[in-house]
Amino acid sequence: MPGSSLTAPKRLWTRAQVMAKGCPVPAVPGVYGWHFTAAPSSELSANQLLYVGISPRRMPQRPSSQHLRKRIRYHYRGNAYGSTLRLTLGCLLGLELRRVGSGARLTFTQQGEAALTEWMHEHAQVCWIEHPEPWMVESVLLAELDLPLNLDQNRHNAFHARLTALRAQARQRARELPIAR
Repeated sequence: MPGSSLTAPKRLWTRAQVMAKGCPVPAVPGVYGWHFTAAPSSELSANQLLYVGISPRRMPQRPSSQHLRKRIRYHYRGNAYGSTLRLTLGCLLGLELRRVGSGARLTFTQQGEAALTEWMHEHAQVCWIEHPEPWMVESVLLAELDLPLNLDQNRHNAFHARLTALRAQARQRARELPIAR
């Protein structure tokens, strides 16, 4: 089963290793799994698989230029607007979500994103498996594993309602605040 390669990987990779020259993450399609040395919420456990993602997303209408390396590196250095993992972690860690730019994008602003990047540097570790159709594996993993940080296809998870509400509250607060400059 592909899940065992993610739940009990032979190796986990840190932000420093993934962001270094000679990045070990292959530029191919696949599934990645996130483990955390400290849980982002007291309701979750550390040192276990909490989230899986895929790259590329299934895009039958057009080819995708995404692959594991781009997506994992983006999660480590991007922002909440482009990473549902970062959005979830920031909300769980109590960072303030804000509207930025024209007001349509929501991020944790420069300071919040920097704090989240630092937290991920200290606590987030990733592993991956290569697969030509990662969306096929993702569905199986979400059905069979306890992945509390995943929302899509994961309503059956006990943490789903709590996380959905927390993210909705953060979005609502962001819409009530002025656009961050």
